[in-house]
Amino acid sequence: MAGVRLGIAEAGIRKQGRKDLLLVILPDSATVAGVFTQNRFCAAPVLLCREHLLGAARIRALIVNTGNANAGTGARGMDDARATCAEVARLMNLRPEQVLPFSTGVIMEPLPLARVLAGIPACIEDLREDNWLSAAQAIMTTDTLPKATSRQIEVDGRRVTVTGISKGAGMIHPNMATMLGFIATDAAVEPGTLQAMIGFASERSFNAITVDGDTSTNDSLILIASGAAGNAPLASLQSAAGRALLDAVSAVATELAQAIVRDGEGATKFITIQVESGHSREECRRIGFAIAHSPLVKTAFFASDPNLGRILAAIGNAGVDDLDVTRIDLFLDEVKVVTGGGRDPGYEEAQGQRVMQRSEIVIRVVLGRGDESATVWTCDLSHDYVTINAEYRT
Repeated sequence: MAGVRLGIAEAGIRKQGRKDLLLVILPDSATVAGVFTQNRFCAAPVLLCREHLLGAARIRALIVNTGNANAGTGARGMDDARATCAEVARLMNLRPEQVLPFSTGVIMEPLPLARVLAGIPACIEDLREDNWLSAAQAIMTTDTLPKATSRQIEVDGRRVTVTGISKGAGMIHPNMATMLGFIATDAAVEPGTLQAMIGFASERSFNAITVDGDTSTNDSLILIASGAAGNAPLASLQSAAGRALLDAVSAVATELAQAIVRDGEGATKFITIQVESGHSREECRRIGFAIAHSPLVKTAFFASDPNLGRILAAIGNAGVDDLDVTRIDLFLDEVKVVTGGGRDPGYEEAQGQRVMQRSEIVIRVVLGRGDESATVWTCDLSHDYVTINAEYRT
């Protein structure tokens, strides 16, 4: 990715011998936009990122640590986040407000600031443009594999690249984006347009996934436009070039978001929930998430148990007060399970069990009340999810 340099270090923040500190350096021409968790107990780095993004200074660096969330840490947490930014700024000849800090890991433990600061010089020595895979590894916590993707498009006759990395496997529920995600393009984009772009993309990707229904204190999604491609800065998402870049960013965000669900803690199945023929997109999303969040639905899919009345119960409990259940059809992949709110006459339980044994499954709900739709991605809930989270700090 032209114009964006990444450096990684093993700082021993929580465990020795693992990549756990990432520094990203941006050119003067870069613009940066972000969306963050709506959890009121948000982490100190989230508060400081919001503050720096609202300031007048151009963002020139990102510093990311894993192993410690620096959340629930009070005034000391803010002091530690500011000290981290100050040290990056000192070493890179920047101002502290030009640095965005990010943390992920255990909540309510003080950040081991000395280890973070001691690791920054190694990150600087490692800075290079082709370091994306190592960067994806450096931001992992309970992830079982790094999450990264890239694609290229033409913008105003120039070849433009969009590359992204993300991390997350548990405590995944949308209220902006995911736990941590970083997407960069070498296109030039005006700041306001970039913010609109990340808002649109996150709504249809990271805001459409759930693993366990818990919204993290540290969720952050950042979009960087380095400007190295040399195109005239995009000022509108309505132009052909703006739409092309928006589609590419959205595609990268969707692939990263789906990778998080596929890597959900203990997950064995990837489930797509399509809610169609709704009165509004919001009610379709509400119904989709009611299904996706139901522990009874999720455990049934883990066991391949076609106890599909659990899906109907979740639909009815989604808070759509004027929903006419007698108009609802339900499909499991190609199998029609429900017609007009009741068991389809041709449905046999063996059909449902056959579908539920697959590793990728589509639940399709047809509401019969409008033209809107929404898609949600989730996974099953297994014994391993409990084990992973019971032993997370050991």
